[in-house]
Amino acid sequence: MNESMSIWSLIANASWVVQGVMLVLVAAVFISWTIIIQRHRLLTAVKDGYEDFEDRFWSGMDLSQLYKEINQEPPAFGVENIFAAGFREFSRLRQQGGDPEAIIQGTQRAMRVATTKEAELLENHLPFLATVGSTSPYVGLFGTVWGIMNSFRGLANVQQATLAVVAPGIAEALIATAIGLFAAIPAVIFYNRFTTKVDQITSHYETFAEEFISILHRQVYKKNKTQAVAE
Repeated sequence: MNESMSIWSLIANASWVVQGVMLVLVAAVFISWTIIIQRHRLLTAVKDGYEDFEDRFWSGMDLSQLYKEINQEPPAFGVENIFAAGFREFSRLRQQGGDPEAIIQGTQRAMRVATTKEAELLENHLPFLATVGSTSPYVGLFGTVWGIMNSFRGLANVQQATLAVVAPGIAEALIATAIGLFAAIPAVIFYNRFTTKVDQITSHYETFAEEFISILHRQVYKKNKTQAVAE
């Protein structure tokens, strides 16, 4: 390849506007892949943690003991936080001797808030991927249009317009579009993938909360029924 037509030479000889566009897009690529790797690790850890917690929860272990173990472990996350928030509120309301229905409703509210917080944690940084995926092609196209405009303006100073004269300017302009697509395609793919996973995990959280509240519902009404019989 002619040295003047190499990728690095074209970038170095591009106008400052096109170089600025390329720099922004390269930064977007770097940040996007950092987020992609971090989100992948987080979602994998959350999924594994959910499966591990479900095994412990449905093993027949006493819920009070499970709550103590969670508090003694490293900072809980995911479904463990939802369970801890619900059990903590349930225990507090039951110690106050409130109405069974009020106890259940208070526990549901606590778990609903915890579920929302966990969902927000999973969705963190995903809007950036969506923004990169939707805007990078247009940013790259802006650099391309600007570069082509400069190429055609340069023709005014040339007596004979040939492909050799026009090609470098057009080639350097098209590099901006290529970088824009390189930034956008992975961002769109992983945004859609992560959004689907977040929806699935959030659905699992809501299902667990419903199952857990059913267990607490039976416990609180069973206790009240036993007390009524004893009286």
